[in-house]
Amino acid sequence: MSYQQAQARAAQLRSELHAHNHRYHVLQAPVVSDGEYDALLRELAGLEAAHPKLAVADSPTQRVGGGVAEKFAKVRHPQPILSLANAFGAADVAAWFARIVKLDERVAGSAFVVEPKIDGLTVVLHYADGIFVLGATRGDGETGEDITANLRTVRALPLRLPVAANATLKAPHRLVVRGEAFFPTAAFETWNNSLAAAGERTYVNPRNAASGALRQLDSSLTAGRPIALLCYQILEMEGAVASTQWQVLELLRALGFPVAPTARRCATLPDAIAECESWAERRDTLGYGTDGLVIKLDDLVLQRELGYSGKDPRGAVAFKFPSQEVTTQLLDIGVNVGRTGVLTPFASLEAVEVGGVTVRNATLHNFDFIAEKDIRIGDRVLIKRAGEVIPYIIGVMPGARTTKLRSFKPPAVCPECSAPVHQTEGEVALYCVNAACPAQRKRNLEHFAGRSAMDVEGLGERVAEQLVDAGLVQDAADIFLLNKEQLLGLEGFAEKKAASLLAAIAAVRTRPLERLLVALGMRSVGDVLARDLAARFGSLDALRACDAAELQALDGVGPATAAAIADWFAQPGNQQLLHKLQAANCWPVQEARAQPLSGPLTGRTFVITGTLPGLSREAAAELIAGAGGKVSGSISKKTSYLLAGENPGSKLTRAQELGVPVIDATALKDIIAG
Repeated sequence: MSYQQAQARAAQLRSELHAHNHRYHVLQAPVVSDGEYDALLRELAGLEAAHPKLAVADSPTQRVGGGVAEKFAKVRHPQPILSLANAFGAADVAAWFARIVKLDERVAGSAFVVEPKIDGLTVVLHYADGIFVLGATRGDGETGEDITANLRTVRALPLRLPVAANATLKAPHRLVVRGEAFFPTAAFETWNNSLAAAGERTYVNPRNAASGALRQLDSSLTAGRPIALLCYQILEMEGAVASTQWQVLELLRALGFPVAPTARRCATLPDAIAECESWAERRDTLGYGTDGLVIKLDDLVLQRELGYSGKDPRGAVAFKFPSQEVTTQLLDIGVNVGRTGVLTPFASLEAVEVGGVTVRNATLHNFDFIAEKDIRIGDRVLIKRAGEVIPYIIGVMPGARTTKLRSFKPPAVCPECSAPVHQTEGEVALYCVNAACPAQRKRNLEHFAGRSAMDVEGLGERVAEQLVDAGLVQDAADIFLLNKEQLLGLEGFAEKKAASLLAAIAAVRTRPLERLLVALGMRSVGDVLARDLAARFGSLDALRACDAAELQALDGVGPATAAAIADWFAQPGNQQLLHKLQAANCWPVQEARAQPLSGPLTGRTFVITGTLPGLSREAAAELIAGAGGKVSGSISKKTSYLLAGENPGSKLTRAQELGVPVIDATALKDIIAG
């Protein structure tokens, strides 16, 4: 290939790769697989290696990072990069609005734009003729640090503005944009867990991780971090500039920048406040850290003319959510025993309010976590509560240590029954080996009666504890032997409540096999695998007759899962439980199906995530299976589709990383209907 041919081909490859990168990381609508993208990138890298002059600054190959900087050069911003005044609720916002109305009565008729206040690292991006040429941190607001090499590795950042397809929009000669670089929540948790597994230092929160990643002197290290980007302000642009903030967001999106899809234009201040308040309880669905939203006057001219109060622009205010991260004192460390015998440490805390809730206890994950974080009784600790999730300790505040504190040692015996604890080689968890442990009985009974298992209405945590403590239940099968007189002897039970519980227990016998398989609590057997096992074997008799090797031959069953199922059936206590269930006529049988049904979804594998409008997950799985498809519990490159509803979580991120097509319930029905 001649140099001229290589030059033309490289230009074509750069154009295609920029377009694919924009579709994947900004539009989230890829049209090629990861493998196809990688092949194009390898071809371009080969051409650049053969002809070094082709390796231009905006080439997609420059995202991989390389070279180590001695230090960061200083960059003067084209205008001050300012922070905002805070408002802690509707009253503060109303007071802010009243102040600026007094300064300029035109404000009274203004519209507003509400945008997320992203908890990341502010970045300033410079473009010349559509090419990314400089990127800097916020710094002190006047001067930042040059982190251009690191920002090039951020996949969502356009190295060349993809506006060629829009004939009415041209890349400006000079453009400076403000945005926020951050770690998506799911990606941060996955990355932090991988650091912990490798024995490396973990990060307290996504913001610290993003800041550390973008200030690496070696840009190749930044390239391995899952950093995302959202942009929201034009600091400088030649030619006509948008006159409203809403137009700015639309222009940024048209120029190829990622923009927060949740931004909303509100006609009145009450609408803007209501929008902020609506996000307070669902902020965890955003997929990234945020401590509030920003309310901006939509009129940019009015914003500028209002000026500043100190260093705070008057034309915008930050609506802050109640804090979800606070510090408090660790009073003691206790240990809970789960239904499978796993011992889990928890923290007893000095009461503190976080996220609008008073917290006195928090999870400590596992005993290795305590050791890795060097958590000591009496420490000042940082805790977090996200949505309805149980509060958990992120780490300690070592600078607050003033006296010698007491270290915690994992227990050698179960705190409930004093039986020796066991740790399987290669695993973090400690187990109580006593199958008769009262704590395990309570948790097993609660799990058996749970909504996703046998769904025994009225048999929750409190009643499960009462039944075990009274000696009425040794295992789940004993609920079929309960009578009204026994229940009336328990605190809080009267005739009606006792009769209702007995009726709910009687209804359990009609539950399908897959629900019983979930209720039995075998390790690694969730809804999806339980459904597959029920369809394949049809009865508990057939399933327990299989050994681990036969189970492992099944699609989706690995060695650990097969061993766990076989081991469960081999335990004498579990054999006794099955015998009692069969004697109680709780022994569902269905027609086994050796081969999946054929249909329009034959050969396709689906993963379901989020809340599907008008369709439960169980109904969706049945719909897929009935059309010949298969439902799996985890995303892989073999997944045909991710069926996603509201609040999809980390599975959506993983699907996007692997290039797995994402569909909704309507699209699923369309595919089935042909």
